[in-house]
This record gives sequence, structure tokens and C-alpha cells, in this order.
Amino acid sequence: MTPVRRLSSPISIETSLDLHTGINVDDAAMTNTETPVTVIGLGLMGQALADAFLKAGHPTTVWNRTAAKADQLIAEGARLAPTVDDALEAGSLTIICVTDYQAMYELLGASALDGTTLVNLTSGDSAHAREAARWAEQRGARYLDGAIMAVPPVIGTADALILHSGPQSDFQAHEPALAALGTVSYLGADHGLASLYDVAGLAMMWSVLNAWLQGTALLRTAGIDAATFAPFAARLASDVAGWLPGHAEQIDRGSFPAEVASLETHVRTMAHLIEECEAAGVNAELPKLIKTMADRSIAAGHGGKEYPVLIEEFSKPGAA
Repeated sequence: MTPVRRLSSPISIETSLDLHTGINVDDAAMTNTETPVTVIGLGLMGQALADAFLKAGHPTTVWNRTAAKADQLIAEGARLAPTVDDALEAGSLTIICVTDYQAMYELLGASALDGTTLVNLTSGDSAHAREAARWAEQRGARYLDGAIMAVPPVIGTADALILHSGPQSDFQAHEPALAALGTVSYLGADHGLASLYDVAGLAMMWSVLNAWLQGTALLRTAGIDAATFAPFAARLASDVAGWLPGHAEQIDRGSFPAEVASLETHVRTMAHLIEECEAAGVNAELPKLIKTMADRSIAAGHGGKEYPVLIEEFSKPGAA
């Protein structure tokens, strides 16, 4: 389960990334085969997942350590399994969404998984995902790892983007049922890809939010409130996002001609931001960090190139 965030336009995002775009929740009503499903783990996200399956017409079995968390789902037609083993036997597709991968091992470690298709929507990193795939497959399960790029209230709508990685045949076999959760996308056979996309998305999310907070802190020193700055910041963030396809082409080619502004030009402006922060008594750690990386790139001879040449700094291991 990922930190709170919502993608306003998941389908267009998928198209721009050239991902496999799966069936979305609007199409699921036409393709629903009422596959029996099991949901293990009934936190806020797990409850939302089970609720979406129920509303799509799937016979849904649930299990949670604290059985009372299933009360509302039972009222809506879910079946509460008395044990984890009973839950696994109830459906051909099992979704698990728990605290972490260790919790999954503890819950399912003593269970027979032969013939089960296990879709793990628990948050972790790519190493966790790949290890979990080996663990599940050694126990006879088919395994898909996933990442939920949405908050619980939008599960079951097209705004909920759910990423999956693992064997494509397993994804395709259960795609109509999984589409009850939202817009589903298949990333590739590497089980770690969903987690990698998830954390890459988090890097974007926190970077945008931190940049907005930096600017907000600066403007507050002049009596400008956050609500006044927010529309300007949103417009600027949208404009910057429009640069990404062109920058991506430069990165993938490994060629960074200065078509708009050289890195040296950017660095001069970074210095202005740092000076402004320090003069206003605002924390300048973030802009100083950005300038430090840019200075290293210039020292390596890249000052006359376009900004995305910094990918070479981001691709290096950080200082210990």
C-alpha cells in the first residue's frame, strides 16, 4: 500500500509510457466471468479491494486476523473464511494486501499454495518482489506482484491504476477479474517492475511536493499564502511535465545538445534561488543539494549540455 496519492488521468499516463493497457473497470462489467476471488488482509486498502470485487459480481471470500474488519463486507455478501487455508481454497485467484512481505510469509508460510494464483499488492521494493516470486513458485503458486497507484476511495473506478508484473500468461488469465479494481496495466515478466515503477513514482511525487513547499516557504515571507501560489505552481508543474518526452529522447540517445538552456545557465539560476532563500531566512538545503549535483556535472565537462545530462549524476551511487 502506497502513500496517499491519486493519478488524475491513468489511461493517458499509460499510453504515454507505452505500457500494456489492460481492461479498465468500465469494460469489466462486460467481461466479468464472476471468478471467485479471495482477499487476504482487510486494512483500508484490503477492504476497498474486496468491496470492488463484490460490486463487480465476483463471489468474494475474505480473511483477516481481526475478523471484525470483515463485518461490512459480510453484510454486502462476502464470505468470511475461518482460516487462511480455507480462504486460499475458496477462490482460483487470491489477492493479498498486508503490512509487508514478511507478514505475507508469516501468514502463508504453512499453507499449501499448489494451484493458487497469488497476486501480491503489498508495498515493497523490487528485491522483495523477486524474492517473493521465488518463494511462491517454490510452493507451487503462480505469482504476480503489483502496485496500487491510488487511494482506497477510488478503488473500483477507472482512476485507480494497478500495476502488475510477472508471467504475462498469468496476468492475461485473470485480467478480467483484476479489472474490477480499476485500470490494470501489465509491465513485464520481471516481478520487480511494479515495485520499481511504484518507487519511481514516489520519487516524482515527493520531489514535486518538496519543490512546491520550498516555493511556498519563500513566498510566505512576502505575505503570499499557499492557496494563492498553488494554481501558479500547478501550471508550472504541468508545463515542466511537458518537457519530459523530449528530455527522455535525449537520455535514451545519450546525447544532450543544449536546445533550450545549458546546464551552466540553470546553475546560475540555482544560485539566485539559494541566495533568495538565505536572505529570507528560508531553509536552502534542497536547492543546495540540486546545485551540488549540477556543479559536479559541470566539473565533469557537461556545462554546455541540456539539463537531462544530470541523469549521469543520478545514475551514480550516492556518497556513503
